[in-house]
Amino acid sequence: MAKILEKRLVRSPDVFYYKIEAPLISKKAKPGQFVIIRIHEKGERIPLSLADINPEEGTISLIVMAVGKTSSEMSLLKAGDNILDLCGPLGQPTHIEKIGRVILVGGGFGVAPLYPIARAFKAAGNEVITIMGARSKDLLIYEKEMQQASDRVLITTDDGSKGIKGVVTVALRQEIEQKGADLVMAVGPAAMMKFVCMTTEPFKIKTIVSLNPIMIDGTGMCGGCRVSVGGETKFACTDGPDFDGHQVDWHVLMNRQRMYMNEEKESFEEWKKRHEHLLTKENQPVCD
Repeated sequence: MAKILEKRLVRSPDVFYYKIEAPLISKKAKPGQFVIIRIHEKGERIPLSLADINPEEGTISLIVMAVGKTSSEMSLLKAGDNILDLCGPLGQPTHIEKIGRVILVGGGFGVAPLYPIARAFKAAGNEVITIMGARSKDLLIYEKEMQQASDRVLITTDDGSKGIKGVVTVALRQEIEQKGADLVMAVGPAAMMKFVCMTTEPFKIKTIVSLNPIMIDGTGMCGGCRVSVGGETKFACTDGPDFDGHQVDWHVLMNRQRMYMNEEKESFEEWKKRHEHLLTKENQPVCD
């Protein structure tokens, strides 16, 4: 079991921060890796990216958005509660080296796992520019953290309520045209990452993406996280989650992500009916 040491609301009403006691995982984990959790004996296994790693404290941090059955179940947990299973670190770490000018692009919830990656690139001597986008200013997360880990942070919002009005690729293209880039890395929704890659491809800038397909065991046995990269089948859990974005078959990835949408929605709605009495205003989940 892994104890939750701290829980707080990051963004109302559905995004939560958890600091979890994990001494062995924190000693081995690197930026870009993930863990798989199972809350209780009848729970499903879900992958969660590492939002922070603290080997001195023996802790890891997770950012969880309540959008489905298991993430909403987790939103009901509090500090002092235990997670039954915590498996990790899983996946290949993000390759960190001194490259020069690195642009990190985070879409919405995808900004959180970029935080340890930004710190690592900065510590390696790179200039780190972070572009973070959301539909509106109220949906932005991890602004202060990314300010601390980056040389400069650019914010975009679809409605123009903060920063540049438009999507992240607007700021990305401007930044590339003005000062160039030696590496771009994107984390967020598949459609956002796809358009980041389409933006960087004409400039021939290496672009890394962190893929998030359906995943079950996290060790390469189930094959649920298959992705097509450069015409070859790869497993996101063991070969990734980082891949060359210009080689990813985005059509295959997004189709696989939608495979069980109806079943997921049905499971979530049934769970909400059974647990409606437990849902407070603070952790009322939303169905995406």
